[in-house]
Amino acid sequence: MRKHLMPYRADFTASIVVFLVAVPLCVGVAVASGVPAELGLVTGIVGGLLTGLLPGSSLQVSGPAAGLTVLVYEAVKTYGIGALGALVLAAGLLQLAMGAFKLGRWFRAISVAVVQGMLAGIGLVLIAGQLYALADAKAPGSGLANLGGLPDLVTDTVRSGSALNALAIGATTIAVLVLWPRWRRAARILPAPLAAVALATTAVWALDLPVARVRVSGLLDAIAPPGLADLGRLTEIGVLGTVLAFTLIASAESLFSAAAVDRLHNGPRTDYDKELMAQGAGNAVCGVLGALPMTAVIVRSAANVQAGARTKVSRVLHGGWLLLFAAAFPAALGVVPIAALAGILVHAGWKLIPLRELRPLWREHRGEAVVLLATALAIVLVNMFEGVLIGLLMAVAKTAWETSHVHLEIETPDDDGPVLVRAVGNATFLRLPKLLDQLEALPDDRDVELDLGGLRHLDHACGTALTSWAEQHRRSRRAAELVS
Repeated sequence: MRKHLMPYRADFTASIVVFLVAVPLCVGVAVASGVPAELGLVTGIVGGLLTGLLPGSSLQVSGPAAGLTVLVYEAVKTYGIGALGALVLAAGLLQLAMGAFKLGRWFRAISVAVVQGMLAGIGLVLIAGQLYALADAKAPGSGLANLGGLPDLVTDTVRSGSALNALAIGATTIAVLVLWPRWRRAARILPAPLAAVALATTAVWALDLPVARVRVSGLLDAIAPPGLADLGRLTEIGVLGTVLAFTLIASAESLFSAAAVDRLHNGPRTDYDKELMAQGAGNAVCGVLGALPMTAVIVRSAANVQAGARTKVSRVLHGGWLLLFAAAFPAALGVVPIAALAGILVHAGWKLIPLRELRPLWREHRGEAVVLLATALAIVLVNMFEGVLIGLLMAVAKTAWETSHVHLEIETPDDDGPVLVRAVGNATFLRLPKLLDQLEALPDDRDVELDLGGLRHLDHACGTALTSWAEQHRRSRRAAELVS
């Protein structure tokens, strides 16, 4: 009997650890997204109690993620908080459809450089926005505006005592997040995010610092299902683009997280299509409740594995603890300083930037590094959706250029026989200018035999151009003979 209960005992312990990690992240992501803190907890609860029960990945944990914060903030700012539920519902239904059509595994074909660039761009925008929250200031809005406003933020903070107090709380939170894991004995008992928030909250209370705190209401009061008018906005082009961005980014982040979590344990591997449907079901319910979108979160998932979880029971229990906390102790959130949550998100944004991978990537695969940097820069300068599209297009163009290797083998006989030209490789329009330059450099006064049998691929543009060149060369040769 005891042996039978052993896995569940480990799952019970892991669920407590994941719950303690999830509380500050759920609240912090919600505040940074411009929505009530309770909506972050609602998404965490759904991620545990619903998505946690469904098949797919057994150990990864779902909830609101820092990776979608910027996109959610922009959507709420543009369309209003009432439309958020409709956006998330539509994204969830799209995920369900993609999972049903077995498209989950195709997300593994997305360029890793684009995904890393997407996360880096999100991290940069997230940090730029949360630096204002560290000083209890309001961010200007877009990523570029936030970066441009940093000099004024520094000036205003230095001149304000209350802003300096908030900055001290936020900076201390970041320091605890960095240093706490090095104290291994304490880290096993209390996760770093909870320790950082607890210390910051205690300091604010003990010193009676005049800093902004999280505003809370009842859990049920925060739930706002989308109305018919909100659902009707799904026909707008801009709204559809946001839904598509929600869907692609949430799906890619969840499935890449699943691949990472699979490397951390020896249990059952992830079924990507089922996991995509599980994420879709969770997002559909979150949409009905008007809550934040969810993804699988690598921070919680890694904590779940490291705490010794064996089955999906741990993630379901963590959802139960979140529900109990939100229902029984909502006032506990009202004492948490916003600067501490901003510190957690600045730290999370920094971890999204793949600094360690960038240097070896630049040495070994410079084209991939360029795609990564361009994607991140595009997200900062433009927006999330268009930045990812730019990255994908660059990745496709890079791949097309690298695979379209073609060269001409030219044999020029000593007698008056024709010049033999054999094309070898993959002939695409990308290499057409080089091909035509080589062909046009051949002598006009000799026949040319063009052999295309060595080509593995010949696209229409290249085929048409080569045929036209051959005809033109024959006409020029005949004209030269008639003149002579």
